Amino acid sequence: MSDAPDATQGKQPTITPLRVVIALCLIAPFVAMLWVSSYAKVEPLFAGIPFFYWYQMLWVLISTALTMIAYKLWQLDQRARKGGDTR
Repeated sequence: MSDAPDATQGKQPTITPLRVVIALCLIAPFVAMLWVSSYAKVEPLFAGIPFFYWYQMLWVLISTALTMIAYKLWQLDQRARKGGDTR
């Protein structure tokens, strides 16, 4: 065993504004779907489909978009960390 400190030892994850946005993009669909009382109703109808159903299907599309945004932001964050890390 060497006495030299490991480069990853004691390294804390960094919270940046970009990472907060990523977290919000990933958490928003969960909050929207778990808050059932906000969409547990029939009206308004969309093409004859009750609100309860089309709201959830809309969130499938919204969740896809938010996940793609979070992924692209994560890639941007990782590139910035690799480029800015001079150690």
